[in-house]
Amino acid sequence: MEEALRSFFLRLAQNQAMIGWAKRYGLRFGANRFVAGETIESAIAAVAELNRQGIAVTLDHLGEFVADEAEARAAAAYCVKTLEAIHTASVDSSLSLKLTQLGLDIRRELCLENIRMILDAASAYKLWVNIDMEDFSRCQATLDIFRELAASYDNVQTVIQAYLYRSLDDVRDLAEMGASIRLVKGAYKEPETVAYPDKADVDANYIRMLDVHLPSPGLTSIATHDEQIIDYAKRTIAEQGIAKDKYEFQMLYGIRTDLQQALAKEGHPVRVYVPYGDDWYGYFMRRLAERPANVEFVLKGVIHS
Repeated sequence: MEEALRSFFLRLAQNQAMIGWAKRYGLRFGANRFVAGETIESAIAAVAELNRQGIAVTLDHLGEFVADEAEARAAAAYCVKTLEAIHTASVDSSLSLKLTQLGLDIRRELCLENIRMILDAASAYKLWVNIDMEDFSRCQATLDIFRELAASYDNVQTVIQAYLYRSLDDVRDLAEMGASIRLVKGAYKEPETVAYPDKADVDANYIRMLDVHLPSPGLTSIATHDEQIIDYAKRTIAEQGIAKDKYEFQMLYGIRTDLQQALAKEGHPVRVYVPYGDDWYGYFMRRLAERPANVEFVLKGVIHS
């Protein structure tokens, strides 16, 4: 049943009619639990509140799979606008983005031009940029661009997904180059030819990736709500004496706030991924696919809308 629900919501995430409806009518059906509004102002307010709790943030102006060059350039400009807002408000936040939002599927050179403009602005403000990983078909292109950027910028990291068979080798390569990475389990629907179908295998691969990257020179962002993995990471960090500037726990806005606050109170670095914007629908559907228990909030939203 859970796998059927996951497949259902992942199909909905790609439904163009529903995406258009969502942009037209705004946040609905409990989505505002997971998305910090549609404007920069609402996002910065959410960042400031989390900062008051001792929690850092990475902001993401939602969007992906742009249709043309003008749209890609507009998305890049909005990323720079977000960086400016973070700087102006003096809040503790980095920026997350997707390369398809910047034109990866249109032209590689366009994407590189856009991401370099963003990284230049981030460097000027002394801010970090996280390049999110997308589906498997874009994995290699994303890593190739990341490696090219990491040779010139020291304020960029990328994401590795534990459910892909290739990921452990990717982590080994990135650890060797001292790259900073964000480790996640993965939220896209992938075939068994490229991804582990069973949760137990994904969890085991996540642990293996942690073991490889935690001792490396780069920052290890441990992005999970899985308490068993978090406990394992805490033990490893303590046993190996890993410094606080070499790791952080990351979680999603609106999910397990109790755990976020508990980790922060224990003195661990904690960062929350805070998405915002009107292109919220695909992200929201993936959160429902990831954890079908979240459907309860959708039903409450339908009842009270």
